[in-house]
Amino acid sequence: MDMHTVVVGTSGTTAEDVVAVARHGARVELSTAAVDALAASRLIVDALAAKPEPVYGVSTGFGALASRHISTELRAQLQRNIVRSHAAGMGPRVEREVVRALMFLRLKTVASGHTGVRPEVAQTMADVLNAGITPVVHEYGSLGCSGDLAPLSHCALTLMGEGDAEGPDGTVRPAGELLAAHGIAPVELREKEGLALLNGTDGMLGMLVMALADLRNLYTSADITAALSLEALLGTDKVLAPELHAIRPHPGQGVSADNMLRVLAGSGLTGHHQDDAPRVQDAYSVRCAPQVNGAGRDTLDYAAVVAGRELASSVDNPVVLPDGRVESNGNFHGAPVAYVLDFLAIVAADLGSICERRTDRLLDKNRSHGLPPFLADDAGVDSGLMIAQYTQAALVSEMKRLAVPASADSIPSSAMQEDHVSMGWSAARKLRTAVDNLARIVAVELYAATRAVEIRAAEGLTPAPASQAAVAALRAAGAEGPGPDRFLAPDLAAADTFVREGRLVAAVEPVTGPLA
Repeated sequence: MDMHTVVVGTSGTTAEDVVAVARHGARVELSTAAVDALAASRLIVDALAAKPEPVYGVSTGFGALASRHISTELRAQLQRNIVRSHAAGMGPRVEREVVRALMFLRLKTVASGHTGVRPEVAQTMADVLNAGITPVVHEYGSLGCSGDLAPLSHCALTLMGEGDAEGPDGTVRPAGELLAAHGIAPVELREKEGLALLNGTDGMLGMLVMALADLRNLYTSADITAALSLEALLGTDKVLAPELHAIRPHPGQGVSADNMLRVLAGSGLTGHHQDDAPRVQDAYSVRCAPQVNGAGRDTLDYAAVVAGRELASSVDNPVVLPDGRVESNGNFHGAPVAYVLDFLAIVAADLGSICERRTDRLLDKNRSHGLPPFLADDAGVDSGLMIAQYTQAALVSEMKRLAVPASADSIPSSAMQEDHVSMGWSAARKLRTAVDNLARIVAVELYAATRAVEIRAAEGLTPAPASQAAVAALRAAGAEGPGPDRFLAPDLAAADTFVREGRLVAAVEPVTGPLA
């Protein structure tokens, strides 16, 4: 457990803090300013609750039932009921890190002082996170509008001591038992509090933040594997020259080209094809790697801008304003986040596609410029990496299906009160699968490219020092080099872990310097 503490204030949070809490168990603490803001906004809600005039979310029903004025004696029941009724998710459990991000980001908005939630409710949210208690949240239930309602409701249910949750030991138990075991009293919700715990884009935002962290690593890893493939194919590194990318100044393109050029520095393999008259240029999958990888990098940067804006937001409906008004709004609509989640799935699919094309080229004796068929030891007796490419192709095919945008869909709900929704949660869920698949696809190219580089080295050509470092580190991680056929799945799994954990980037940076 990471003992780093994240202090939650009134003005949002950072992507780094989300990852620290969600993935690394960082503790959460409310700032004094946040506690003061919570108390001040609660005074406003209490004053409105005492008035005879109905105020949405304070003294009325919700959604299509907002026209009903709720009497004082029924309001606590109303808040409990909205949590219980909205905790209607179905399907498999979502991952622990997603639920922790969801809870932390909801706490971030609550702490802003715009929701009217009492300080003790916010403190209970922090206590549950710090105790390592993770509510059981299900795959299906959010339409990404009016917030991630069902997922957040399952979290709020845990705060009430109801439903099921996972303890720090990984065992699922009744939430009330887990709270009692950690000395946490269940909350008794008052006016507006149930609604305030449910009305946010926190699930889709948390998944966006974590996907961006993973994709940063995978894009740098893909620059390295592209360089290794170029080297193994005896391609030219002249296409990576800075002056060529300066005349088409997309930032990511220049970054990817520079990464590749640094990996290839000192290579004795690049450029040999210029003595091969029929091959005037390298194939697009080799020559255009910086353009494709770079366009994806620029998309990540845009998605990070959107994530940063959302991390600075207070998403609730209604919201408590500093002048004392409690106003309805549409800020819970997930469209801004949903669009970039879908955009990332598109660029991830295309990156996977170009990686697979280079792998296929490495394995085809008609296009690999002297490498053995399928990089096999004794082609015909051995199949080499033939079926590794099949696996990679299957992953790429699924990536293309996952690239179909969820945000272009909408199904009306709540008796047409919520007649246009974002499907942002669905966009986030499929992006998580896409990111997982992309790591596997990059790993297969890495495995093929390192084998090909080793074969070239055995022929007397000297790979770049960075390439040699990548090969050595991958072999030390358990993915073996060229030789007769063997059980291949463990090697591919080792390569996947090696890429996913950032160890490929870490292996070459002592040679190249820090890569972007």
